[in-house]
Amino acid sequence: MSQHPSARGRFITFEGIDGAGKSSQIAATVDLLRERGLTVVQSREPGGTPLSEKLRSIVLADPMHLETEALMMFAARREHLALIIEPALARGDWVVCDRFTDATYAYQVGGRGLDEDKFRALEQWVHPHLQPDLTLLFDVPPALAAERLASGRAETDRFEREQRDFFERVRAAYLQRAVASAGRIAVVDAARPLAVVTDDVLGSVRRLLEQTA
Repeated sequence: MSQHPSARGRFITFEGIDGAGKSSQIAATVDLLRERGLTVVQSREPGGTPLSEKLRSIVLADPMHLETEALMMFAARREHLALIIEPALARGDWVVCDRFTDATYAYQVGGRGLDEDKFRALEQWVHPHLQPDLTLLFDVPPALAAERLASGRAETDRFEREQRDFFERVRAAYLQRAVASAGRIAVVDAARPLAVVTDDVLGSVRRLLEQTA
């Protein structure tokens, strides 16, 4: 597959509760795209730029009002879009990002109880005409995700330390968002063996490649 210099790039995001197993699948996706001769920009949210990474450090460590939290998430996102995502897509690059606005819906609206109208106002303000071309939502029971986190990390951030019922709400919000965004969000059963999940993920990515060939 050749990359036409004037063609818009594609935007793939990875979502799921903490411990869902996104990291290895992001790496496999980036490898596949680069094997196809595409230029890939890999990033994460919150983060991706020096300022957005500073905001990430604050959001993940410091307790704050839920509306402050949402505003900081979208502030980091606006900077990330302006400096990284939008220029990359305009160049024809493909962007692979660990989390985007679906995460804010799941964590801040679903988990924290942010008013949905306020969320939608921020979404429309920050990226009114841009949504990912493909979102892979890694769905896993919170109990299994917690086991994975406990075995894989020495330190956790303030989101990862939330109680099980918080993650149940986040998971439900993710699935609700997936129903509302059918065709964009592909739900992946991330409780299955790693190799099976990888096959599922790369199958979705190959379909997107075929659509844009």
